Amino acid sequence: MSRIGKRAIAIPAGTDVSVANHEIVVKGKSGTLSRAMHPAIGITVANGEVSVEPKGTSRLARALWGTYAAHVKNMITGVNTPFVKKLQIEGIGYKAELQGKTLKMALGFSHPVLVSIPEGITVLVEKNIITVTSPNKEVVGQFAAAVRALKKPGPYKGKGIRYEGEVVRQKAGKKAAGAAS
Repeated sequence: MSRIGKRAIAIPAGTDVSVANHEIVVKGKSGTLSRAMHPAIGITVANGEVSVEPKGTSRLARALWGTYAAHVKNMITGVNTPFVKKLQIEGIGYKAELQGKTLKMALGFSHPVLVSIPEGITVLVEKNIITVTSPNKEVVGQFAAAVRALKKPGPYKGKGIRYEGEVVRQKAGKKAAGAAS
């Protein structure tokens, strides 16, 4: 029994949820999201609530039950208040700037790193903070992870791209050699 799947998901005012042809569509003030449903999962909309139930007792249906409930909840949340991830660039000479639908970054390589911004994502760059915003939680997390993977924070000086508020453990550098030998 899925604890997440058993709970009904409330639909806030101004949000429209519809299910048709194995697809769920959620419309709100921040946009429209849709997701294909697995045949082992059933989603019903009634009385201002969305309920997710497995169509059988198979292991796959029980495994997907809570997952799809979480997806639906994230879709409803995202179309009302978009998800935001902030990335921080640390290091001398490290910087980022927007050029149309491309994020151009100087990360200590011999060349600038260019990242194309996917559809449905808004990216803002202020000083050394990159803000990624979208109603789709998965797209925000995936894009932020891809940008962070370009130059992860180093363990000695902490230079690189990190999530805002992320704590990077620092290692001690080389110690001075002993005087007597």
